Amino acid sequence: MDRKKILIVDDDESLVRILSVNLSLEGYEVFAAFDGTSAVMSAHRVKPDLIILDVRMPAGDGFSVVERLKMSTKTFNIPIIILSALPKEDIEERALRAGVVHCIAKPFDNGALLEYVRDLIGAGEKRSVVNA
Repeated sequence: MDRKKILIVDDDESLVRILSVNLSLEGYEVFAAFDGTSAVMSAHRVKPDLIILDVRMPAGDGFSVVERLKMSTKTFNIPIIILSALPKEDIEERALRAGVVHCIAKPFDNGALLEYVRDLIGAGEKRSVVNA
């Protein structure tokens, strides 16, 4: 069975690293991009099951990334979660109109995010060690 793929897009490398570790431990295959341009290219190359996307980034803010992904036949159906330090009420309506499935405010509860990811795309494929 193929592992579910998640693309994390944020210019905060430490946040990307933390999310990558946590999602990998849950059994997901994680990819990262640090700006809008590489996010779109990575989404076309990787074809992730989910994208977790920041709003404020260099080389294309999150909304322009969503717009470009939703215009492409290869990526229009990938669910997108927005993570943002901006007040949720400032971005939620615009994000949902753009096709985002959920907005999460930073700082966020990691357990709640993992639960939402599981609900959205299913559980990751955890590896187990078997003693022979």
